[in-house]
Amino acid sequence: MARKYVFDFDSTLTRVEALDVLAEMTLQGRSNREEVVQEIQRITNLGIDGDISFTESLEKRIQLLNAHKSDLTTLVAELRQKISKSIESNKEFFEKYSDDIYVISCGFKEFIDPIVEEYNIPSDRVYANTFEFDDAGNIIGFDEKNPLASHNGKIECLKQLDLNGEVQVIGDGYSDYVMREAGIADKFFAYTENVHREKAANNADHVAPNLDEFLFVNDLPRNISYPKNRIKILLLENVHPVAFDNLSEDGFSVELVTHSLTEDELIKKIKGVHVLGIRSKTQVTQKVLDAANKLLVVGAFCIGTTQIDLDYCKQKGVVVFNAPYSNTRSVVELAIGEIIMLMRSIFPRSTEIHEGQWQKTAAGSREVRGKNIGIVGYGNIGKQLSVLAESIGMRVYYYDVNDKLALGNATKCSTLEDLLNVSDVVTLHIDDNKANKNFIGEREINQMKNGAFLVNLSRGFVVDIDALATALKSGKLAGAAIDVYPEEPRANGEFYTKLQGLQNVILTPHIGGSTEEAQRDIADFVPNKIMGYINSGDTVDAVNFPNIRLPKQSNAHRFLHIHKNVPGVMAHINEVLATYEMNIIGQYLSTDSEVGYVISDMDKEYNKEVVKALKKIEHTIKFRVLY
Repeated sequence: MARKYVFDFDSTLTRVEALDVLAEMTLQGRSNREEVVQEIQRITNLGIDGDISFTESLEKRIQLLNAHKSDLTTLVAELRQKISKSIESNKEFFEKYSDDIYVISCGFKEFIDPIVEEYNIPSDRVYANTFEFDDAGNIIGFDEKNPLASHNGKIECLKQLDLNGEVQVIGDGYSDYVMREAGIADKFFAYTENVHREKAANNADHVAPNLDEFLFVNDLPRNISYPKNRIKILLLENVHPVAFDNLSEDGFSVELVTHSLTEDELIKKIKGVHVLGIRSKTQVTQKVLDAANKLLVVGAFCIGTTQIDLDYCKQKGVVVFNAPYSNTRSVVELAIGEIIMLMRSIFPRSTEIHEGQWQKTAAGSREVRGKNIGIVGYGNIGKQLSVLAESIGMRVYYYDVNDKLALGNATKCSTLEDLLNVSDVVTLHIDDNKANKNFIGEREINQMKNGAFLVNLSRGFVVDIDALATALKSGKLAGAAIDVYPEEPRANGEFYTKLQGLQNVILTPHIGGSTEEAQRDIADFVPNKIMGYINSGDTVDAVNFPNIRLPKQSNAHRFLHIHKNVPGVMAHINEVLATYEMNIIGQYLSTDSEVGYVISDMDKEYNKEVVKALKKIEHTIKFRVLY
């Protein structure tokens, strides 16, 4: 059955109510401008929700406008900049289906016609009010004989059009959904991209957060293959709200949970989720991944990824991103601060004076200048710490299992024992490899200088807490700063460690990277990686997947094929594409020892059966289409 599409204009085709914009322009310079604009907006909303008649709403607003014919040119220019985002990105639909598209608006043809003309909608398919002007060109009223000037005028207008086929109405207010209620329209889509009106949404056959959703439901030409509002993102563990904002503004459906979830809780929650965002507490296990029927991406809003089963994610075709750089500076600054506090015995002096004791002494209080710092792990954090430590006069020694180039005057140690023997303070910045459990134990502590200090801002399990407590109590070590622990609670509350109450021991609750700046940077970095993969297929900086940076799509479909890395899969893919006479614009391949990732950019027109054929190729893990 042929369909006809009836669009509202204000807050649907445009992001704004045109008369509100006109008011803001024409009342410029008036002392009571804000009050008048607010009153016009109030009257607008009353009319849109059907709380007053549209005729009354229109009369009252025009009286307050104080507008001139010449203002309309400026208004049109302004409205061109206010086209709804998803309307603007789907011009192809308007051009291809222009014969079936109508605009029925309670706005005015004087500003609607020039806007919709650019979308191939001619004036004779635009039904709207018209202004009346006095001899000086002032707007003094409107054509009251026009059906659209009266209450429920859209019903009368659509009746007179007597359109054949299924009539679908797309709008945001009362005057739109009453056409369906009156029985002259078959479906009403509540358009909520710009404003969400409860009355309209509650009376809709379908809520469309954007035009992509409307086009998807109707299987019409569209700019993107799958509406972003249908892509569900679950963010756990109180991820910074900027991450929520970034992903929501890009059109995704995002849920924010302030705490971590147990395995059982996550198994229940993960069904239907496309993107999971976590920090360090939530465990992404095989059971969780088996329950995740739509999962494409896991974003770790932290450095570590041991809480995620990376190998099983890869087997499932789930890409994992983390934030390896965003909190580097925060961790380094805390390390420097704690080293100074330890060497000056600041923590014991602070505790004493909090308890009402005055113990002024230089005993056990030393400058860091000229002291030896041993950095275990010379990665992003270790290197930046090396530079800052040297800048305050420390002699830097470092040890890393990989060959790393020294920065500044740092000295590389060939063994861990060499570093421990020479260092006045040892600071740990090693990765979360499970082989690093008890990396610093009784043997290693005994290799340290008597009276040295230990700082751990890496992973809790890399230090044997029992051995450390013994060394601190015996005086072998003069102090320690510990931010991470072998076992940490999932949420704020009570906590116990054997290090509590010991002299010159600074204990913090895993806050090395927890600064406002770091969390903000992570909230920008990880969502950008997620959006890059979802929107275009980029896997740059993925921790478990072949890395590939893709060129921007240009008028093409992009086929993304993830498969087991076995011989012949690429040949099978191209065999299928050749069978269906697909024209390949560009093709990209990246592999590691386990998976292959093939991206094929194709001409826009293609036989949909090719998708089924590509999914059926042996060893396929995941397949999706982007356009």
